Amino acid sequence: MIGRLRGVLAEVEADHCLIDCAGVGYVAACGVRTLQRLPAPGDEATLFVESVWSAENGPRLYGFLSRDDRRAFTTLTGIQGVGPKAALSVLDVLPPGELVAAVARDDKAAVARANGVGPKLALRIVTELKGKSLGEVSFTPSSTGGAAPVAGPVPSVTGEAVSALLGLGVAEVNARRAVDQALIRLGEEADLSAVIRAALQELGR
Repeated sequence: MIGRLRGVLAEVEADHCLIDCAGVGYVAACGVRTLQRLPAPGDEATLFVESVWSAENGPRLYGFLSRDDRRAFTTLTGIQGVGPKAALSVLDVLPPGELVAAVARDDKAAVARANGVGPKLALRIVTELKGKSLGEVSFTPSSTGGAAPVAGPVPSVTGEAVSALLGLGVAEVNARRAVDQALIRLGEEADLSAVIRAALQELGR
């Protein structure tokens, strides 16, 4: 099973990209949010990959820029009625941290903003995600059966680095792309100051 692809980004289409890894081109289906944050074609890219097999389409690769996105995707597709396309649509409108916050608020309307997700499916998603982990953050019911208050996503190096760049006047899309590339280069355990410096270098290229 393929878990990660690292190579030259050869093509970016409306719903997928192609990465050339040592002369072999891998097609990975991606959400719009992921595709918008990819580097320019010809640059090196890394995708965390989930392999999905179906009777209709056979094996297919789904690509993400972070492990949390991939984990959220696999959690969503484990819910009855949520296929890969719907899961990608949910993550396009609600990244993992925001999805957790929506679940904490019982905000079915936020989930229903995703293409192909109606009110009934949104209700099922919100109901079944309670108590499950979506990467670094999770929603856990309280011992009394009510909802434990959730202030929002747990602060992360990624979020803090993006916020720092936004404070410098960098557009959000460019800030997120630069931070993603910095983390790919430095590794996810890098400290905040190193990530910010590397992201600024990415922006200067």
